[in-house]
Amino acid sequence: MKLISSFLCSIALLFSVAAYAAPEAPVNINTADVETLAQLDGIGPKKAEAIVAWRDANGEFVSLDQLVEVRGIGEATIESNRDHMTLN
Repeated sequence: MKLISSFLCSIALLFSVAAYAAPEAPVNINTADVETLAQLDGIGPKKAEAIVAWRDANGEFVSLDQLVEVRGIGEATIESNRDHMTLN
């Protein structure tokens, strides 16, 4: 039973890692739509909508670190995506 449980956990982990595929090209957070932003690690549709709403209300982001001003986006999310995001 313990062996089966370990096996199932391993399979679940593989699928969770495979489910995240970083975008091929960096995502421009100043122009990307909700669907594109949602491809980033830890950014689902709700957070992507929050990014677009913040951008609509405040204008373009001037740095990637400014994403912490978006509700639900923390420093860890920014760091895990830093290589996959751009401002231009």
